[in-house]
Amino acid sequence: MKQIAKGIFILTSLFLLATVLPAKTYKISGKIIDLEGKGVGGAEVVLLDADGEEIGKETTKKRLGKGGFGFKKIDSGTYTLKASGDGEEATQEVTVEDDDVEVELTLGAEPAPKKKVAAGASDKGAEEGEAERMPQEEYVMTEVSFELKKMAAELDHMSGQVRDLQARSEMWINPLSIYQKEVILDNGSTIFGKVVYQDEEILKIESLVGYLVIDRSTVVRIVENVMAQEEPEYVPEQIRESYSPPPMPKLAQPRYVSAESGDRAASRDRAANIVLVGNIAEKKDRSNNVALAGQVKNVGGNRADFVKVNFVLRKNWSGETRTLTTFVGGSYYTFDSGITTDSSLLPGATGNFELIIPADVGSFLGYSYTIDWEEYE
Repeated sequence: MKQIAKGIFILTSLFLLATVLPAKTYKISGKIIDLEGKGVGGAEVVLLDADGEEIGKETTKKRLGKGGFGFKKIDSGTYTLKASGDGEEATQEVTVEDDDVEVELTLGAEPAPKKKVAAGASDKGAEEGEAERMPQEEYVMTEVSFELKKMAAELDHMSGQVRDLQARSEMWINPLSIYQKEVILDNGSTIFGKVVYQDEEILKIESLVGYLVIDRSTVVRIVENVMAQEEPEYVPEQIRESYSPPPMPKLAQPRYVSAESGDRAASRDRAANIVLVGNIAEKKDRSNNVALAGQVKNVGGNRADFVKVNFVLRKNWSGETRTLTTFVGGSYYTFDSGITTDSSLLPGATGNFELIIPADVGSFLGYSYTIDWEEYE
């Protein structure tokens, strides 16, 4: 009986002690910051219990360590922190179990998914949580996008340099790609360029090596090379793969011909032979008519009559041509029939010729020529 009474006394004492001693409480503290990570002073912080009832309200500090707040004597349980300031708000759920809790709320940030802030959780641990993953991913995506834009800009720059090098290479390989005039000098030199100024004495030409001033008397011929812009030939779709364009016609090459008959064929040494002396000069008048002028000589042993020079003008790269003829100014001769000509050349004699190409003929790429004549008793 004594032992039973002693046990009852101990239990009663423990019960009375438990009812007298207060339950253990904890502290919820932290800091309110803005999107730049700076503490926000004067922000209002409200602590709500699990039922949404307000159990505390504070205003964050404004001086040293501003943005700080703290709630004391908080029992274990689940609470909600709501902060507002500078027109922004933030909410976070907090669970208090066995220790004080420290949190950090960012005003204006996207609401983080609900999570448990365990006892002893630090600010560093919260940053490493899921709430901070999204900003980190956005940062990585921004960096990747920036690098892609940088690489695209560098690629465009390199492509521009390659195109510039290709243009320069083509310019030196084929000067006619940028200059249409081909100036032939009496010393055999050829200059590709653009005539920017000319008078009766000089020509000023823009060329690959700069501006050149040339004495007009040294110019033999100026050839204008124009790339014709033609519409592509239409080919039916059924035969397009097997179709091949017709071959480009060849221009006649310069040649020297003479009419031979009777005994003259057996005595070539005595036959007339007309050759070009020097080169053919080219010039353009104020009406854009092109004049081709030169001199020929009879180096044969017989008189040549009706001496003429035939020019074959090449109109474009597709092979279109046009033929014009001019007679040589020689000596007069009257035949037995009464016909008189002024285009005869005696052996050793020379004669000049000039062909005027009207402006309505249009531009041409180049030309070839033939010299023709007749021989009579």
